[in-house]
Amino acid sequence: MPLTVPFSASVPTRTTFRVAFRIIALALIALLVTSYSVYAQAEVSNAERALFDALNRERASKGLPALHWDAALAVAAREHASRMAQDNVLSHQLPGEPQIQVRATQAGARFTTIAENIAVAPNSATIHSAWMQSPHHRENILDPELNGVGIGVVKGTDGLFAVQDFSQTVANLNFKQQEQQVIANLNIHGMSATRATNDARKTCELDRGFSGNRPLSVTRFETADLTKLPFDLEQKLRSGRYHSASVGACEGGSSAGFTHFKLVVELF
Repeated sequence: MPLTVPFSASVPTRTTFRVAFRIIALALIALLVTSYSVYAQAEVSNAERALFDALNRERASKGLPALHWDAALAVAAREHASRMAQDNVLSHQLPGEPQIQVRATQAGARFTTIAENIAVAPNSATIHSAWMQSPHHRENILDPELNGVGIGVVKGTDGLFAVQDFSQTVANLNFKQQEQQVIANLNIHGMSATRATNDARKTCELDRGFSGNRPLSVTRFETADLTKLPFDLEQKLRSGRYHSASVGACEGGSSAGFTHFKLVVELF
């Protein structure tokens, strides 16, 4: 006796098979795209790491300190590498794109010096070799004044587009932290009676003169390195004429990421 199937039952038809096949095909395509994306990401991440390790090996071989990884510079480097890959053009500044110091600042970097290497090649080893054979690029990699680097690699039509953004980085310190570093340096030089004061801070904001009690000496200075005191201030301290000091920090010079701390030291 033939089996009768109600119309409402789920019976595979040619249309149903076609839809099912299409779903499976789309799923396979999505899987392949995802797999390729993961592979591509791993490739560029490995290339960034390889370039970072290679440049620090070069520095170590010359007795230079290793560069630290700067996350903000890496953001700027990857963005520039992405633009170059999209346009398939090798350039330090593409049409409509800001200069490197502006790109780095927008990414959150703070620095006194900045430099950049760019390249496109099939792999990281070829890129590093080309940079080391180029005097200008080699100079950036081996510059003893630089201390930070961010690297971006993006896969493009012609290969891996790579960017190394180097800098002499500046710590992100508030006024109190800046003052404390200067006070610590003054203490080392024998000026133990030193403190931060509001009068010194107001004096820092002035182009000339002072606020509050008249000091015997006023030293205004801007620096990116708070581990050192100005030479003329050290000379004054060695004279033995002063018994106390006041320190004040204020808004320093900063133009397109190039950062300096601005301070004043009043001697009494």
